[in-house]
Amino acid sequence: MLPIKPIQPYPALLLQKGSERVLVVADLHLGWEVLLIQKGVHIPSQTPRILDKLLRVIKKCKPTRLIFLGDVKDAIAKVEMEEWRDIPDFFEAIGKKVPDIQVLLGNHDGTLKPLLPETVKILPSTGVVFGNVGLFHGHAWPSPSLLGCRSLITGHIHPMVAFRDPMGFRMTRQVWVKAPCDGERLAKSLLEHLGVKVAADASTLLREQFNVKLGVSQFFIMPAFNEFLGGRPINSRRRGKDAKSRALIGPVLRSGGVDIDNAEAYLLDGTFLGTISQLRNLG
Repeated sequence: MLPIKPIQPYPALLLQKGSERVLVVADLHLGWEVLLIQKGVHIPSQTPRILDKLLRVIKKCKPTRLIFLGDVKDAIAKVEMEEWRDIPDFFEAIGKKVPDIQVLLGNHDGTLKPLLPETVKILPSTGVVFGNVGLFHGHAWPSPSLLGCRSLITGHIHPMVAFRDPMGFRMTRQVWVKAPCDGERLAKSLLEHLGVKVAADASTLLREQFNVKLGVSQFFIMPAFNEFLGGRPINSRRRGKDAKSRALIGPVLRSGGVDIDNAEAYLLDGTFLGTISQLRNLG
């Protein structure tokens, strides 16, 4: 089994197979300050600070490959002037330290390609397989091939846990989420999305239609590498008939194949906080 190793105390993880060391980070949202400026809040670009943090992680784990797990940039429909300035310089600096850089496209990355050096490889939003781990951003369905992996890893959610003290003051902390995954249920939802009528068990159809042996049993959600962003408190108590579905974003989480209630939450330093259902009493 390929080990999944968070790089404490950073929102980054390392996958290692033989001599290959793959560093994975998600949700940088470079240029996010522009949105604040448009609302009248003026702060300097945070891209240099994000770059400095990533360079520290690279120095610590010495990867042979770096995968950005979606949402490298922030503006969705256009390229802001700040992104034209900052993103090419950002990748030029990273390229001096890591020989192989890959970007798996997220929902904010539609206009990213013109900003990247030719040496950076673009990966599809449907994901990529490394050993027995499937990587995808999380805003769209993954490729059926990823369901043959034991573990799936996504970003997109910016997971956080909310705490409220006896005085009513609320604070949030970034977390890693590790959840049990019902592979059969997830496969059924994916097959139906692809237009396959599921009359028999989904694992059989997955093998017959896509030559994939169902193997997925656990699901990881990465915290955003950009710590200045807001997040989604996954332990928030919500009311109403569709409260749980509104709390989850992305088709995989909404499929019911990921058991969020029994998911485990960990701080960036590795501290185990409890399951999400237990933590709802604190939010």
